[in-house]
Amino acid sequence: MLPRGVKFSLQLLTQSFQNPTTTFPPRRSLLIPQAPQVPQAPQFLPLPLAPLAPPHPAPPSLVSSKSLRNSAVPVVPLVRLPIHLLVLAFTQCLSTAQVTPTDGPNGRLLWLNCGVDGGGWNPPFIRASDLITQDLTTALKNPNSPFKSCAPYLDLFNKYANINGIPPILATSISMQESGCNPATVGGAGEQGLMQITQDKCGGAPGGNCRDPDFNIRTGLAYFKSTLDSNGGNVLLTMGQYNGWDVGMTIAKATAAAHTGCCRCQNNLDYLQQVMNGWLQNLDPYAANLGLYFNLNKCN
Repeated sequence: MLPRGVKFSLQLLTQSFQNPTTTFPPRRSLLIPQAPQVPQAPQFLPLPLAPLAPPHPAPPSLVSSKSLRNSAVPVVPLVRLPIHLLVLAFTQCLSTAQVTPTDGPNGRLLWLNCGVDGGGWNPPFIRASDLITQDLTTALKNPNSPFKSCAPYLDLFNKYANINGIPPILATSISMQESGCNPATVGGAGEQGLMQITQDKCGGAPGGNCRDPDFNIRTGLAYFKSTLDSNGGNVLLTMGQYNGWDVGMTIAKATAAAHTGCCRCQNNLDYLQQVMNGWLQNLDPYAANLGLYFNLNKCN
């Protein structure tokens, strides 16, 4: 069942198609129906058609990304907008507390991937403090937790995540996505250990062992924090970059390697959904079949 405010707003859209002289009431009326108004000529705001998510970096004056994700009404001032902008607003801003293949408490997949199916990835601005997450220690007490393989390193993840101001479950989510929390993992390009750090970051490893769990987690999270700071605190942009995403990435660019000898060199287009609404919710995104594109499946 649609929320009352959304249902009323959709009624307005239907009326506008039937009666071209219908005008949209002030923004508050999208939530609380008021007495009918006298029809008048339609008036449109001279706003360009653009993603409603704030661009990177977000000005301090903008509403927080958590408010944007959970609002049933777009945060831009809607007084009298064309139909296509209202439709875009509702499809971009609605999210659910319940995890679905393409939605969840940290936003819809298409919002997280904003722009990849058009002009290129333009990540919404999300701070680490905005993220909706599970507590890692509590999550591991759940017998169905997907983080069981990370349990031996719980103290290390908590220690270095807290030092770097990162939710511990985000740190373990990176490790699960990159290595399955297996310290012996070596990637195709020589990436090392739990956090799959590159060889150039292995200087100072104890005994030259870059896969040492303490060194690997400490180094990986320090690099993540450095990248996060250089991105103005945008954790979504940083997560994408950790997995090889770049601003402006399109579906064509992400999947360019699909028909080469290195199929898994593609960018996983479901990566952000799997992390934000899977791992961070103490949920195995692969078992839950989270995603929309599944572009890596053809590599199996």
